[in-house]
Amino acid sequence: MLYSANGKVYIAARSEDKATKAIADIQAANLSSKGSLIFLHLDLADLATIKATVQSFLSREEKLHVLFNNAGVMSVPSVPDRTPQGYEMNLGVNNVGTFLLTKLLTPILVSTAQTESPGVVRVVWVSSTIDLAAAKNVGVPLDDLEYRKKEVPGMNRYGLSKTGNWLHAVEYAKLHKSDGVVCVPVNPGNLNSELAREHTRFMQWILSFIVHPVYLGAYSLLFAGLSPVVTVEKSGTFIWPWGRFGTVRQDLVAATKSETDGGNGNAKKFWDWTEEQVEKYV
Repeated sequence: MLYSANGKVYIAARSEDKATKAIADIQAANLSSKGSLIFLHLDLADLATIKATVQSFLSREEKLHVLFNNAGVMSVPSVPDRTPQGYEMNLGVNNVGTFLLTKLLTPILVSTAQTESPGVVRVVWVSSTIDLAAAKNVGVPLDDLEYRKKEVPGMNRYGLSKTGNWLHAVEYAKLHKSDGVVCVPVNPGNLNSELAREHTRFMQWILSFIVHPVYLGAYSLLFAGLSPVVTVEKSGTFIWPWGRFGTVRQDLVAATKSETDGGNGNAKKFWDWTEEQVEKYV
């Protein structure tokens, strides 16, 4: 959709073959576009590789207007898969890797915001239906982020990682609102994508009754990334399908507030934990 509107879009992905095919298909369907689609290799599972990806982007561009943190995994085996650095796969890719990518791109986002109208520059953190997935009061429990103390079902681990995206988005919004960078978490909707490919056929059959076409999810993201009603003042506000401002489960609000303000400060604690994990890869 962005390409059809003559946008310049970087498609960050692990597989160059898949990305190249996707780019060719998009270009074939939009022959009149004057935009550009560019592959950028990105492996969020391996923290040691992400800085090189960012350096590659920065060597080509002086501005970045919208960062869509849309890449991720749904890893659901009973015994957790692990990233090269040893993190549970959902946590490592969806939270730690995405956090590092965003941290490294923040300087160019901030500098771009200084030259644009307020609200133009944005970070969109793709979350999910956290009302169903989040742990009561805290969103993401911090006592066993490695999932080594007890067994946690795969879908629960995935859901907690999506809640982690929300926590990161809320904290990022607080930190960079004064820089003019808008940051919003968004639930794109239940979509008929390849994300659930690791599920059993039976589970995929069940999901088929509640999923929607992928293009509707794109509407959610385009609203978050481009709509003029998503202003600096709205930074940190949760966005629901298919482009609506909304709220999260009431008990979760405590996680976004400091203990001084009557909350439990868990969003800030999760942010600080993630900062420690990526420190040596910055």
